[in-house]
Amino acid sequence: MARLSEHGIRLSSMSPSFLNSNSTSHTWPFSAVAELIDNASDPGVSAKQVWVDVSNEGSQLCLTFTDNGNGMTHHKLHKMLSFGFTDKGSGKNQAIGIYGNGFKSGSMRLGSDALIFTKNGGCQTVGMLSQTYLHNIRSQAVIVPIVTFSQHTKSLVLTEDSEASLAAITQHSIVSSLEQIHAHFDSIHSKKGTKILIWNIRRARDGKTELDFDTDDSDIRLPEIRFDELRRSLKNSGSLKAEQSIPEMYYSLRAYLSILYLKPRIQLILRGKKILTKLVAKSLKNIEHDVYKPHFSNDRVQVTFGLSPKNKDHYGIMMYYKNRLIKAYEKVGCQLKTLGQRAGVGVVGVIECNFLKPAHSKQDFEYTKEYRLTHGALGLKLNQYWKEMAEKKAREREFRSLGAEDDETQDAQESPMWVQCEDCLKWRSVPDGYTVAPESWKCSQNPNPRYSGQDRVPKRDGSQEK
Repeated sequence: MARLSEHGIRLSSMSPSFLNSNSTSHTWPFSAVAELIDNASDPGVSAKQVWVDVSNEGSQLCLTFTDNGNGMTHHKLHKMLSFGFTDKGSGKNQAIGIYGNGFKSGSMRLGSDALIFTKNGGCQTVGMLSQTYLHNIRSQAVIVPIVTFSQHTKSLVLTEDSEASLAAITQHSIVSSLEQIHAHFDSIHSKKGTKILIWNIRRARDGKTELDFDTDDSDIRLPEIRFDELRRSLKNSGSLKAEQSIPEMYYSLRAYLSILYLKPRIQLILRGKKILTKLVAKSLKNIEHDVYKPHFSNDRVQVTFGLSPKNKDHYGIMMYYKNRLIKAYEKVGCQLKTLGQRAGVGVVGVIECNFLKPAHSKQDFEYTKEYRLTHGALGLKLNQYWKEMAEKKAREREFRSLGAEDDETQDAQESPMWVQCEDCLKWRSVPDGYTVAPESWKCSQNPNPRYSGQDRVPKRDGSQEK
């Protein structure tokens, strides 16, 4: 019989099948990965590093996510494994997630079962969200076994359900003993942090895992068999034209995570190799800034336009929300024209749209009147940028008989290089021609002594720290 509420009325329950149907909001597996990374980067967790890897636990292939954030208590873990609960506040420092659903939809999109190991300096807690477990016990409602141990003595914290929860985890998961549980806690090398194991990874119709772990041992990719499906989806969303090649971010997790955040303040390590994150707005050529002032909001938002430095075939607006990429290469203005017209080709725009509302999957914005107005305004601004660039190129050809290739080379050389400090995770610009190894660069290596200390901040326009 269902448990009664404090009002004497039976509480609603949630069917285990909802775990699968809820995950279908993620039509693209990389968006599910991003959900789990978002949780680690949120202000309440404040992880500096996140490790994403693939491992074998016994006979099971697992996706693992480990961070060195603040960890969780038993109570916080229970809320994370429940639906609709969120402690994420509002305002300028609001976290990306607002629905209290990201972990459930993301983890269950990648695999059928997940274990979460977390420690906060005083206690260490393990919880399980498992479709296989619920199926095996023929449960009619979602049950989440959670067990807490003292971080200092490693002894079990006794509660009314601790022994039953421990039995469920050791009998129905990929860990079968206390020794294995504590070994996973110990694998979180920091005093605080969280480790997530996802197994029974989703498979395609051919029986192979949906994600390709073999083509590149430092990346996770989508198999080529999915490219036709991916192309159709991008064409339908307006992010890809018929003649365009698919941008790498759509089939390479390493490429996607490198631009996931507008101003990255977290270090991502994929399969043991650091991801070289990019400042998209700083990596363009012929950069110009504009301001968008929506009449439905008090925001004044900077819009950056520039030319793609590598592949002119990949262009459009990069639309971020709360620092997180929501829509990539969205075509606006003259870029929407077809019939072989090349207007707007190669132009990339960057904007942070905190005044819009993202969809649950965080891969699109809700199609509201505000979104349509923003889309139209960005089109007009991009058209103006394209016109100014065309006039500038015409003047250059008139006064200097230089080929387009020479112009592009010169523009590329004039673009400053931005690198992220390995220690403080701040971004610094370094002089043109300066030799740098971005995988291990630190502020102390900055050739400008004024910025060689990680705590020193410029007094002018702040351009040295991002």
